[in-house]
Amino acid sequence: MFGLGMQELIIILVIILILFGAKRLPELAGGIGKAIKNFKKGMNEPDEIDVTPKKPVSEGKEGTEGKKE
Repeated sequence: MFGLGMQELIIILVIILILFGAKRLPELAGGIGKAIKNFKKGMNEPDEIDVTPKKPVSEGKEGTEGKKE
């Protein structure tokens, strides 16, 4: 996976532990888990239907559309 070995992963985890602290790591992991869950849920749900009314097209603005010569 990306050419990372066990030593590199341990070094990365130690740096993260130093930066965020042991107390904050569970919060970060929970937030990442929720984000992944919401992303998967959003990918599986059908698209929402847009029910906003469309603006009427004025006939005088686009003079040549819809006319046959």
